[in-house]
Amino acid sequence: MQMSNVSHAQSILVVDDEKGIRAMLSAQLGQEGYQVDTAANPGEALDLLRTTEYGLILTDIEMPGGNGLALIQAVRQAWPESVFIVMTGYGTIELAVQAMKIGALDFITKPYEIERLLVAVRNALKCRWLQLENDTLRKTVQQQYHADGLIGSSPAIQAVRRMIGQVANTDSTVLILGESGTGKELVARALHYQNLTRSAQFVPVNCGAIPENLLESELFGHEKGAFTGAVAARMGRFELAHGGTLFLDEVGELSPALQVKLLRVLQERAFERVGGTRTIHVDVRIIAATNQDLEQAVEERRFREDLFYRLNVIPFTVPPLRARLEDVPLLTQHFLDRFNRDKGTTVTGVATEVMDVLTRHRWPGNVREFENLIERLVVLKKTGWIEWDDLPERMRAKAEPARGDQTIPFPPEGINMSAVLDDFECQLITKALDLGNGVKSRAAQLLGLNRTTLLEKMKKKALASQPSDRT
Repeated sequence: MQMSNVSHAQSILVVDDEKGIRAMLSAQLGQEGYQVDTAANPGEALDLLRTTEYGLILTDIEMPGGNGLALIQAVRQAWPESVFIVMTGYGTIELAVQAMKIGALDFITKPYEIERLLVAVRNALKCRWLQLENDTLRKTVQQQYHADGLIGSSPAIQAVRRMIGQVANTDSTVLILGESGTGKELVARALHYQNLTRSAQFVPVNCGAIPENLLESELFGHEKGAFTGAVAARMGRFELAHGGTLFLDEVGELSPALQVKLLRVLQERAFERVGGTRTIHVDVRIIAATNQDLEQAVEERRFREDLFYRLNVIPFTVPPLRARLEDVPLLTQHFLDRFNRDKGTTVTGVATEVMDVLTRHRWPGNVREFENLIERLVVLKKTGWIEWDDLPERMRAKAEPARGDQTIPFPPEGINMSAVLDDFECQLITKALDLGNGVKSRAAQLLGLNRTTLLEKMKKKALASQPSDRT
């Protein structure tokens, strides 16, 4: 059965061996606007489930044709998102506990009260809707953070993806290393959102952006009256991340005092709020990141050696963009598509000579710098192709030597100037046609010619019959 999110959210399957109960429930639930199907035993129920999706399964326990608890186990094994309410005339605590353990949301005893049943049905369907909504959001976020900044087919980025796949479903502490702008937080988010056991929040904190006197309270929280301005107790990031992931960006900026406190949390998973005495225990996965060389910082006694080893359980190194320049065309298209969608623009692509510049640039700001450039180009261009003149002047200035470094061989015996010029003119026309995707009017514009003049030159040089050319 292919389950969908909302197509049958209000449909209910009633499974009971008593015909009268099936008819009564079908009528009562139908009056509430639910679509109801019925089955006399687990076998009939499974046949219906193979072709139909139900928001809720309402099942008896003791039936001549099978057991309701066994039905729950069989259905949840095949379709884990299924939601159940159990009905039985044998209302014992043992059966209730057993039903809840294998996945039932509620337990109704016969003879049932219709109002009690309707409340249970509404709650169960709401629970399922929230579960499906959360699953959809989680998948969307997973895709988003697996995509942005991790686009590419280079060996370097493939290695990062493989590492994420290997590490995501563990609780081991991860240290992400790399230059500014390489996408360290994106890797951290991918590790969190692909971890099937970490359903709680991803809580980031930039250790370098918060003043030292405030960072302790930010991380660990504080009690009322702990310091001037602490008018109420406040949870810190560690408590907010309970059950999830705490991302400590720029961890190399921590002061020695906070390094000691972080070390204790890593060792004991416990801390006290600022101004408090109560020990708070947390279940948090720590992912840290830095653009510093922490090993050198340890040697220079700027970073605690014991904390470094606690953080460096699984080290990640995110490669700089200059180490994977073959990914630039894919990143270009990715960001063009995204900004066209976000800004309402229709930029088609980048010219060949522009792509040459993009794939040769050193990108000191890495993917962040690249993303910002594409956004700027899209916003200013709005439609059409991004051309050479659209690039920032500083990029054009750096690329000019490479763009014009071609030299013409000049043998001692001399050359046929007319032939060389004719050949060079052919090359220019061919290049312009290539940059213009075969559109002759666009090629003429690139060459600074009238379209008629270009057609005459192409005819004279026998270039007019190229199959790729378009008007």
